[in-house]
Amino acid sequence: MTENKICTKCHGTGWVLENGGKGHVAKRCGCFVARQAEVLLEQANIPKRYINCSLANYEGHNDSLKDALAIAKKFVKNFPAQEIGVLFIGPCGVGKTHLAVAIIQELIRKKSARCVFYDFRDLIREIQNSFSPDSVLTESDILAPIFQSEVVVLDELGAKRTTAWVEETIFYVINHRYNHKKTTIFTSNYPDTEEREDTRESFYKKGGESLVDRIGVRLRSRVYEMCKVVDMWGDDYRKMAKQAGYRF
Repeated sequence: MTENKICTKCHGTGWVLENGGKGHVAKRCGCFVARQAEVLLEQANIPKRYINCSLANYEGHNDSLKDALAIAKKFVKNFPAQEIGVLFIGPCGVGKTHLAVAIIQELIRKKSARCVFYDFRDLIREIQNSFSPDSVLTESDILAPIFQSEVVVLDELGAKRTTAWVEETIFYVINHRYNHKKTTIFTSNYPDTEEREDTRESFYKKGGESLVDRIGVRLRSRVYEMCKVVDMWGDDYRKMAKQAGYRF
């Protein structure tokens, strides 16, 4: 077992003195910031498959994907003044989850922001399981990180078909963040067809369902009020990588 090395700058105190022009000013040492970022990353619930996703290694092969990357970078730059969230919409394999995870990783590492990632289906399942007599977690235990985090990623919005209970539960979660002016990032494979038509028929006619079909009118309205909608188009990167012989 290796011992933790003591920082030569702060000697383990977490503070360093810098010349502020009118005398020395105490500031957090870089080692403290790095340790804090590691703790926040462990708490962020990011799936192992996406742990290496960053803005630097995102590949945008067309204008819509390059625009999405630019929006993600601007989001990070403007935070915490950035009050409005993002809704990444597009077909499978264009990198929606990659960008969403990359944003919170950047916020954690550069701005020590408390962030958390949830798959829409997993969140619903965890809340449902909390009602079991055998569960050691309550609904409040599960929702606490979502309510308290500065930025939440809710991935695959609409992946689980809505019921009255699902719609009410998710609306409660999202509305809580809305009322407390906390930023939320969503991704969805389902298009919004209520306000416009699009020529990308392969996506917009997928199963004949839209985002509003999956989450309901009330929740859709709240999400659109909270977020900037970012359309992402392109071929399925996973499919292209598999055809090229790349192993994930």
